[in-house]
Amino acid sequence: MNQSQTAEAPHEVASPTISRAYKCHHCGKPIFLRNSVCLNCGSPVGYDPSRRTMISLAPVAETPGVFELVDEPGSRVMTCANLTTAAGCSWLIPANAQGGFDYPNQYPGFCLACSLNRTVPDQSIPDNQELWRRMEIPKRRLVSQLLALALPVETRLERHDGIAFDFLESLPGGPRVMTGHDSGLITMNIQEADDAAREKLRNDMHEPYRTLLGHFRHEIGHYYWGRLVEGGPLLGECRKLFGDDSTDYEAALQHHYAEGPPADWALHFISGYAAAHPYEDWAETWAHYLHMCDTVDTALSFAINADAVDMQAVPYEKADLWQPEHENAEAFLAFLNTWVRLTNVLNELSRAMGQPDYYPFILPHAAVGKLQFIHEVVRGASVIEPVVNPIPQVEQPVEVAPAA
Repeated sequence: MNQSQTAEAPHEVASPTISRAYKCHHCGKPIFLRNSVCLNCGSPVGYDPSRRTMISLAPVAETPGVFELVDEPGSRVMTCANLTTAAGCSWLIPANAQGGFDYPNQYPGFCLACSLNRTVPDQSIPDNQELWRRMEIPKRRLVSQLLALALPVETRLERHDGIAFDFLESLPGGPRVMTGHDSGLITMNIQEADDAAREKLRNDMHEPYRTLLGHFRHEIGHYYWGRLVEGGPLLGECRKLFGDDSTDYEAALQHHYAEGPPADWALHFISGYAAAHPYEDWAETWAHYLHMCDTVDTALSFAINADAVDMQAVPYEKADLWQPEHENAEAFLAFLNTWVRLTNVLNELSRAMGQPDYYPFILPHAAVGKLQFIHEVVRGASVIEPVVNPIPQVEQPVEVAPAA
């Protein structure tokens, strides 16, 4: 999504917010977000969160685990301690201004993404190693996107309500682990990483779409509602679009699971679950917005031109927007219709392979204004440089999750 798009070119989205196409500086071949080595030449690579991109590395002979950046000789990084665990983390820890490594807002030896973990599955159980690996891949994709959007990503060493993840399992005789969010703490049931179990849940709950990345994007949406909307100047506008969030949440969920969504939900909400309560409407719409941004960015990064696609549906217009006269309305509309064209093609490609639709949703006109609102919330919260906050005194986590 090109946030610099102007009103003079409303039907063109020329470049991604940040490129998702990475190349090895050694051999020029493609590398990918989860790589720790180039699959072509075998050179070490990693994701540098400070630069928001994959980079090629050259070993520093006298210091194992420390590398120089190939494109910036003299600049050093350290590999995350979870590189050698089941998580297989390829993220890097940049050196400080003095060339050393300190951890003011991260756990020693762990990258930013792994420092967001509070609890990881018991690694003495072999199956948990694979489930944790499957959890970490979409989690790192999420965090890299949040960084690309320049949203605040802060650990609990930075602020008491920073982001934290508990990856838990339901044990025999114990309580059932429910995926959810509470004041920055996101709990994920690791059984969601079991493809067969997740597909069964998807069918049992009559959901068209259920993925790990979708879970992460939904739950982080609850977190950013608290950070960016709750108690702030946008709350009134948010309630006009999404409804009164002060209504009884637990009662609303019980009613949803007992009765299902209203018969006309598809005219007003992005999913059936979004109709359960304004909190869920926000989180579902937020997740869809992140899906849209990352997919369009990735397509544009690989020079896929969705604007050349014939539309199978009537394009959305300014009348569908929350604020049609907003200075960024034309750019948002261009982005939205690029997404529609792209999903038309992706659905056809999925059908050509005999697979379910890539995007099994119909975006109602009523949801478009909500998406524009979230777009502007994200733009307003974006910080190009990290915010420097005093480090509060917080209690130690129950378990320092990055440790294997």
